[in-house]
Amino acid sequence: MEGRAVNAASAPVGAAALPPAWRMGARWSYGVIGFYAALALLLTYLGTLRPHEAWLSELLIAALAIYLARYLSTHYRLDARRLVAGRLFGSRRIDLTEIRQAEPISLRDLAPVGLVGSWGWRGRMWSPRIGSFDTVHTVSEGILVTGGTGVPLFISPKDPSAFLEELSRRVRSYHPDFDRPEPPA
Repeated sequence: MEGRAVNAASAPVGAAALPPAWRMGARWSYGVIGFYAALALLLTYLGTLRPHEAWLSELLIAALAIYLARYLSTHYRLDARRLVAGRLFGSRRIDLTEIRQAEPISLRDLAPVGLVGSWGWRGRMWSPRIGSFDTVHTVSEGILVTGGTGVPLFISPKDPSAFLEELSRRVRSYHPDFDRPEPPA
């Protein structure tokens, strides 16, 4: 985890006790990384079979390299004001004031529909359980963050329980009842 100083002037009331920015990488699936490597080797081999069309193989390998770099660069950062789910060439930011709920969940439980979000790109997906949601994930086990003006966000930090604990601690500086169940109406 990396840290840097938080500007106390921009922090919420009572947030002076917050630690510096908190960063955690995403959990990697070595099966996914192996698949990218095997696909690159296959494309390299196919490029040697047709040397006059090797440029196509090289182009596809470059595209794979970009997707793999995005996958490997996935990280999550908490500071005094926001949650940032980022990766190479993009990110999703949510102000802590907007977060109303965060729960551990499996992406499989959401039964998502959508291709772009599952291929290492921040993408919009749809679930019959929650409707539209964004995803910046690397594996199917993670955290669903909801609330605010945007759609929910699914993330997959290396240690979901530690991340959820730190997120909860920081959100409580804005919403003291964040972890408490809402009373019946």
